[in-house]
Amino acid sequence: MARDRGQPPKTDKATVVLNIRDENDNVPTIDIRKIGRIPLRDGVASVAEDVLVDTPVALVQVSDRDQGENGVVTCTVVGDVPFQLKPASEGEGEPQNKRKYFLHTSAPLDYEAVRDYHVVIVAVDSGSPSLSSNNSLLVRVGDTNDNPPVFGQAVLEVSFPENNVPGERVATVVATDADSGKNAEIAYSLEPSPLSAEALGGLFSIDPDSGDVLVQAVLDREQRDTYEFQVTARDKGVPVLQGSTTVVVRVADRNDNEPRFMQDVFTFYVKENLQPNSPVGMVTVMDADKGRNAELSLSIQAGEQDGAAGIFSIENDTGTIYSTMSFDREQQTSYTFRVKAVDGGEPPHSSTATVSLFVMDENDNAPTVTFPSNSSYTVLPPSSNLRTVVATVVATDTDAGLNADLNYSIVGGNPFRLFEIDPASGVVSLVGKLEPKHYGLHRLVVQVNDSGQPPQATTALLHVFVNESLSNATVVESQVARSLHTPLAQDIAGDPSYELSKQRLSIVIGVVAGIMTVILLILVVVMARYCRSKGKHGYEAGKKDHEDFFTPQQHDKAKKPKKDKKGKKGKQPLYSSIVTVEASKPNGQRYDSVNEKLSDSPSMGRYRSVNGGPGSPDLARHYKSSSPLPTVQLHPQSPTAGKKHQAVQELPPANTFVGAGDNISIGSDHCSEYSCQASGKYSKQVDTVQTTQSPGHIEESCKMNVYARK
Repeated sequence: MARDRGQPPKTDKATVVLNIRDENDNVPTIDIRKIGRIPLRDGVASVAEDVLVDTPVALVQVSDRDQGENGVVTCTVVGDVPFQLKPASEGEGEPQNKRKYFLHTSAPLDYEAVRDYHVVIVAVDSGSPSLSSNNSLLVRVGDTNDNPPVFGQAVLEVSFPENNVPGERVATVVATDADSGKNAEIAYSLEPSPLSAEALGGLFSIDPDSGDVLVQAVLDREQRDTYEFQVTARDKGVPVLQGSTTVVVRVADRNDNEPRFMQDVFTFYVKENLQPNSPVGMVTVMDADKGRNAELSLSIQAGEQDGAAGIFSIENDTGTIYSTMSFDREQQTSYTFRVKAVDGGEPPHSSTATVSLFVMDENDNAPTVTFPSNSSYTVLPPSSNLRTVVATVVATDTDAGLNADLNYSIVGGNPFRLFEIDPASGVVSLVGKLEPKHYGLHRLVVQVNDSGQPPQATTALLHVFVNESLSNATVVESQVARSLHTPLAQDIAGDPSYELSKQRLSIVIGVVAGIMTVILLILVVVMARYCRSKGKHGYEAGKKDHEDFFTPQQHDKAKKPKKDKKGKKGKQPLYSSIVTVEASKPNGQRYDSVNEKLSDSPSMGRYRSVNGGPGSPDLARHYKSSSPLPTVQLHPQSPTAGKKHQAVQELPPANTFVGAGDNISIGSDHCSEYSCQASGKYSKQVDTVQTTQSPGHIEESCKMNVYARK
């Protein structure tokens, strides 16, 4: 307005429009307010940890007093927090310098992870230079009972020694809860383990506040060495959450038990003659403790026999007992000693057991005959009745049982079956009738056998002298002494000369009968020839009498073997030689001729060759004939013939005969069948004499038995 100074002053008005240009001189302001049910006081918002994601936590208002671009504000949350701002409205009528935002949760909240969040909100305007401001909100996460109690171990193993005091603490179990307040307050309790069907029966208890596990009774590891139960921890939140763990109580061993043998007395049976260092038995010992308390040391203690500790040894691991020597039941039948067992605990415990060892018998001893002695004898009268006890053989055996069960038998010296022995008692009885031939000494070979396997046997001699009386004991004793050196296979029974005398008598009778038969035959032959010759007016040399009954038929000359041309000789007379048999007298003398006296000669007869002329008797043809004249052999003791006989044989003139011995035989190709088969029962062996021709050629050999007859 303009006014002049005139009177009246004049005025004039003019409007001046002044536009003020804004300067960005105001910073944005941030105001955080409560929203919904989430309490907000003094810049602290309490948000439960179980709120859902995108839940509004607070209302944020941002304003700027500047205008225009200077009032346009941008707001954001700074830092890594689970929150973010979202515009409250999207309206266009809202001034640029005033804005509203909701602070939302962008992730789940976890009280146990982060309990407080410092949320910083920054607002920046668009001025140039831009101005900014910030404001913070403390978001305190509220706890909810979303965590159960947790034990540090799912299975808790505790070692607790036996023989405890009732009420003693076994262990303390502790559970933790990530929650807070009431949600973290825990109460403990015991429950049976689902893996164990056995009930605790009030054996254990637990303090509900501290978690101390107490035992209410005395534990014995030997009865039960493991206990298993479950401890449950419950919090006091809403809802109530719980956790559990398994507690295993292993009862530790204490050396409270002594070693215990399975038997107080161990009895073993072993065979004698066992090899040294052989096992003889095994003892079993146990210790109810465990570990070192159950480690046992075994040893042999001296028993009734002081040397048992040196005879036996024991293996510590197996309890096998060994012998250091071979047993002999006949010297000692049993052994008794003690075995001691000591454990390795502190203090050590020990116990003992008795071992009885019985030696079983083996058949290692032969029976021993104690009566009678081999050099003794018993006199038995011939008038003794049957079943008379002659003697009793007494034997013993140091073995036992069947090995000492003795059997008696007569194995020799009883050819007449006169004696019999009782197999059990050894009583020798007379079972046969005594005859004269039984007189004299009888040596019975008695064998005593035991019943063991293999059986043992002993042989004894029982001498029995059968006679009316003992007139000369020295003779009997000498016979007994000789029998001791006589082989057992040879029987000594009765009078040995009795049978010999019978045999001699039989021989004498046979010899006499033979001699008489020979004499009779000779008489018959002589008489027959004499009568024959007398009927033909005597004997003429060289004249053949084909009607002679005793003259053998001549062989066909054409069938005679031809002579060797080189050694051709002239024909010789048919009877060219005479064989003379000289019979000896009993005194050993011989005849030099038919009528001569006998001279001394050791032999009974001797052959010699005598050349005869054509007029010689044709005796050779007679002896060569096949007439059935018997040949009789005389016993060597028979009397020799006292006469001299001549036999003429058709032989070459150069033949020579040599004979020696008691009975003389001459070789001959032709002999009667009867003569060849004659028995020599009572004769000595017949000597064989062969005839020989001229050197270089043997014409034939003849064998002929010639006997001297009286």
